[in-house]
Amino acid sequence: MTAKFEWIEEYYKWLRGTASARQLQNGWTEIGTPFMDRHNDGLTVYAKMEGDNITLSDDGYIINDLLADGISLNRKKHKDLLNSFLMSYGVQNVNNEMIMHTTVAEYPVSMHMFIQAMLAVNDMFMLSDSTVKTIFLDDVAAFLDEQQIIYTPSFIAKGSTGLEFNFHFQIAGRKSEILINSFNTMNRGNLSSFLFDWLDIKEARQKRAKKKVAGLAIINDEKGVDQKYLEALASKDTQYILFSQRNDPKNLKKLNAA
Repeated sequence: MTAKFEWIEEYYKWLRGTASARQLQNGWTEIGTPFMDRHNDGLTVYAKMEGDNITLSDDGYIINDLLADGISLNRKKHKDLLNSFLMSYGVQNVNNEMIMHTTVAEYPVSMHMFIQAMLAVNDMFMLSDSTVKTIFLDDVAAFLDEQQIIYTPSFIAKGSTGLEFNFHFQIAGRKSEILINSFNTMNRGNLSSFLFDWLDIKEARQKRAKKKVAGLAIINDEKGVDQKYLEALASKDTQYILFSQRNDPKNLKKLNAA
């Protein structure tokens, strides 16, 4: 029975072996994580405890990094999408700083959701050149709309470990459903997070919904995708669609599998 969940323990070993913590003089704790941003730098979370309450912060890194790359958040469409996205994870935008308030008891789940939010916002913009900026998540939604596929955006469900996971889209059918995340860029950090998320939720979701559950990654391949990441998805029986090939009949079939 335990062998069935060995992959979960391997994931935890990887987290424990690559995470770090350092107490700062200002009362905050700097927590290094193995999850990579789009520059392949490890994400850092800052935590401060006051009594039973904990504040989590990215110190303004994620949003200011997007601004430094020329992304404008003054456009209503961008700002509304960002705020909607953050709200779905329970995160606030305070002067471009991502903030979450939690408690000692809720810290593990909150930390998990906060890292998911950092990865998601980091990846939500597609930078094509210095003058043309589009939101990849928006592009994926538009594609699903074009195909007249009924879906639920920002779908949240609880996995077998008790953690809650947020998927960009869910497509539900009578006998099966598909959990989808879009990736502007794919790296080791967001790949590991996605595989853990959907594989953890798979068994619990199948029992609860009495349906077959599949995971699907829709990947922006404008600048190429490392083949080893695609092989990793396939090894975990996870489907993927390269966005440049989204209209290929075999890829459309994946979306209609539910």
